[in-house]
Amino acid sequence: MALVNSKEMFRKAYEGGYAIGAFNVNNMEIIQGIVEGAQEEKAPLILQVSAGARKYANHTYLMKLIEAAVETSGLDIVVHLDHGPDFETCKNCIDGGFTSVMIDGSHLPFEENIKLTRRVVEYAHDKGVTVEGELGRLAGVEDDIKVSQEDSSYTRPEEVEEFVTKTGVDSLAIAIGTSHGAFKFKGEPKLRFDILEEVERRLPQFPIVLHGASSVIPEYVDMINKYGGKMDNARGVPEEMLRKAASMAVCKINIDSDLRLAFTGVIRKHFAEHPDHFDPRQYLSEARTALKDMVRHKIVHVLGCNGKG
Repeated sequence: MALVNSKEMFRKAYEGGYAIGAFNVNNMEIIQGIVEGAQEEKAPLILQVSAGARKYANHTYLMKLIEAAVETSGLDIVVHLDHGPDFETCKNCIDGGFTSVMIDGSHLPFEENIKLTRRVVEYAHDKGVTVEGELGRLAGVEDDIKVSQEDSSYTRPEEVEEFVTKTGVDSLAIAIGTSHGAFKFKGEPKLRFDILEEVERRLPQFPIVLHGASSVIPEYVDMINKYGGKMDNARGVPEEMLRKAASMAVCKINIDSDLRLAFTGVIRKHFAEHPDHFDPRQYLSEARTALKDMVRHKIVHVLGCNGKG
């Protein structure tokens, strides 16, 4: 199979009433666990790389690992830049083999966001690469992205048509109440489905993206707390809400924190039970299996894309 852009995947997802998981990758074991989960469920797959991951693991290393995943899995895979901060980063990723990029101009005034996004779209489309833009700002922390609750904002549906028309983006990330990180809600979790419905009405058959959509699985939060962590207030987006969004216009759901929690929880448990172990293959194998199981769960019970690869 091959590295592909997201256009055909999103068309099928919209028509089929499901979403595709965009799972953040940082190293070999994370990539292996995600890909094995998608392979077992025969699901379409997006592997996304943040600016922080590129700094940590090196662009070339990550691309070679993802190319190996394509070769060994038999899956078509989208490799996507998550939260591209500027034109140069997007350009470097496009030139370096990425098949999809996100340009995040959500912190800019509306017209400047359009201008920046359009510049990336023009360069990307010339190379056969798809582009995701963003309107609205999610609260929370992810790598270098830090947005306070006061600075966050819901997407304004009345802006989406003009933004999509003037930029030419292939998909649009919107803010309806999700947030980055594991500490998402102080009160009752709530997503603004009224905003999503209005966006869908204004942009028929157009792929919508949800960022900050980890559910913070209690099993792994409890595991981390049991073995020395302090995450008592961690709360995520209920999975039934995400499944509803996936049945609507949402074609891509970003999942990162749940992977980190599973990976870290299992490693903490391993060292607590085997304090004499020092071989990375022992604890990383368990963490990789936990990631695979997490991805399979998300594909079947949240995204609904099992069997669609």
